[in-house]
Amino acid sequence: MDGDLEHAGGALVLGIGNTLLSDEGAGVHALRALEAAMGARPGLSFLDGGTLSFTLAGPIADCDALLVLDTAQLHAEPGTLRVFEGAEMDAFLTTGPKTSVHEVSLMEVLGMARIQDRLPQRRALVGVQPGSLDWGMTPTEAVSAALPRMAALARAKLEAWGL
Repeated sequence: MDGDLEHAGGALVLGIGNTLLSDEGAGVHALRALEAAMGARPGLSFLDGGTLSFTLAGPIADCDALLVLDTAQLHAEPGTLRVFEGAEMDAFLTTGPKTSVHEVSLMEVLGMARIQDRLPQRRALVGVQPGSLDWGMTPTEAVSAALPRMAALARAKLEAWGL
């Protein structure tokens, strides 16, 4: 996985989550599956963002396209997936329900890029409804079953962007 925070241009796939909290690690698990399936490609970087921090503001501001994989409170059955893109992503992150245990919110990190006028024009979030955020090294059955579909949705979005 490209753990280098010195990312410039191209597309950045950012997996977010804490893999010690069962479903909360879904974004990181999906990132790993997607990277294994797609392999190394010019202009495409994969980054395990963990539980987020302001150190991610630089790589986000430096990319041309941002694809985020994370849990999301969708008010749906665990394992339900949804893709939010562009302004819809921004609205969901701003007004959607908060379930994150991240150090900072994704909206705060994106806000740092926005105030620098460096927010990626192409941006999307592939979110999965968690079933449990309790201690656990593996996701619940429903979220585990959704991970291949989560990676497939992410890949389809990257391909739609020409990557």
